[in-house]
Amino acid sequence: MEESIQQQPSDCLRIVIYGPESTGKTTLAKALAEAYHTAWVPEFARDYLQKKWDTTGEVCSKDDLLQIVKGQMEAENKALSTAKDFLFCDTNVLVTQVWSESHFQGYCDPRILNYARTFQYDHYFLTHIDVPWQADDLRDRPNDREDMFKLFKALLIKNNLPFTVLKGTHKARMEQANFVLKKIISG
Repeated sequence: MEESIQQQPSDCLRIVIYGPESTGKTTLAKALAEAYHTAWVPEFARDYLQKKWDTTGEVCSKDDLLQIVKGQMEAENKALSTAKDFLFCDTNVLVTQVWSESHFQGYCDPRILNYARTFQYDHYFLTHIDVPWQADDLRDRPNDREDMFKLFKALLIKNNLPFTVLKGTHKARMEQANFVLKKIISG
């Protein structure tokens, strides 16, 4: 029987940097963690899928998705040990859900859907597509950026999750994020 993936409880506010590929999520997660002197969680799928590509030449399959969710949550739980006040997550299970549904004709493993409903986050920063596309081995939707953005946003709205769209330069996005984080802290 497969083990259950658990989200460790914490007093830290979990902030997800969320959105389509090549929209500055990693850059923003690192910068926010540095600004707030706390931890951030890198995107597990990036290293996992790059290693798969480098060794087999294969892209992500349905069979990889649960392993990605598990690896992401393990990294998140580990990062909590050094987090202070905030934990900035460069993606989460909702990203995996959007990716699965967009790449596998609407299909998403029911276990992933359950984790998406179960895992709790305090706020989402949805990164806009107004930054230049950066090609790499894993990115595959340069011409579908607007459609992908709409899918990411629609899932947040459908699940009634708190989010802010971040647009503009890195500096502008940091200013927007800081404004929202100060409002969250002050209640």
